[in-house]
Amino acid sequence: MDHPVVHLLQSLMSIISTSGMESDIGIFLEQHLHNLGYTMERIPIAPGSSRHNVYAYLGSSRRTRVLLTAHMDTVPPHVPLTIDGDDVIRGRGACDDLGPLAAQIVAVEELRRDGRLRDEGDVGLLFVVGEENGGHGMIAANDMGLVWESGIFAEPTESKLAKGHKGQVAFEVIAKGHACHSGYPHLGRSAISALLAVLDDLSAATWPESKLLGPSTFNIGTIEGGEKHNIVAPSAKALCEVRMVSDLPGVKAKVADIVSRHTGVGLQFVFEYPEALLDWEGIDGFDAAPVAFGTDVPRLRDECCAKRVLYGPGSILSAHGPNEHIRVSELINSISGYKKLLLHFLQ
Repeated sequence: MDHPVVHLLQSLMSIISTSGMESDIGIFLEQHLHNLGYTMERIPIAPGSSRHNVYAYLGSSRRTRVLLTAHMDTVPPHVPLTIDGDDVIRGRGACDDLGPLAAQIVAVEELRRDGRLRDEGDVGLLFVVGEENGGHGMIAANDMGLVWESGIFAEPTESKLAKGHKGQVAFEVIAKGHACHSGYPHLGRSAISALLAVLDDLSAATWPESKLLGPSTFNIGTIEGGEKHNIVAPSAKALCEVRMVSDLPGVKAKVADIVSRHTGVGLQFVFEYPEALLDWEGIDGFDAAPVAFGTDVPRLRDECCAKRVLYGPGSILSAHGPNEHIRVSELINSISGYKKLLLHFLQ
């Protein structure tokens, strides 16, 4: 396991970087890239915010042809780094997204070493905060005043090019009732019963389908409400989502229509992003497949980056869980994948 990408990943994973706590890992990346000779910028996600993205480039030109980007934040809880034998690194961020991030850096360094990149103008590295809880970092990147010809986004795609991914609309359904003694329920109104009726209708609804991305899916993520078994519930709420394959405005309108049919029930949209159709055709040497998870890709406006690919080592199926891991062999092999993509877009 004596490889630069392994050493870098181990350093990154030793830093707690769950969403909202990215400061330390950002400082580490700033220093690491500065030592490698990059020009560094901190990009606040909002005026006066202590949270910031890290942008690195060679020379004095911050405008580059190709953008390599990954997110620094990980989902809670932090899972400490462990090494299983000679080929498996376990812990939070192993594949989502610190492993792919490390591979991007090492790929650029190998191309620099081989003299295949110019001293400036070819590649920029953007590492963002908050991908896991709303995409605040990538949204802020739209205000950098930069335009890239192409963007290489890092996520665990099992070392395949992603053909596209679903969008998402998350929303909270909020029911209000009237509390009374449960022995006399006719004197009150159960918020839980009202909530369940709405959720039944949402579960039975049909949503858009796509030949490429498959069906849209509805999920009830959390439910809470009520006070006690012998009290008719005065309030209840559920946090839900639709992972949609097309027509974000239409999906939102349908959710709102279903909720509006129920008395005493309100709706609050939490966050959203559209589906993403990615560039993969005409790029040799890669398998390609659609993915169901969401990324920062649709949060960067089209006018900032015309072509986008999504690629990285590891599997999303182990991400966000206690067994998150990445195989060292796949991590190392992905360096060649990032180099191929970078050279493809620089041709």
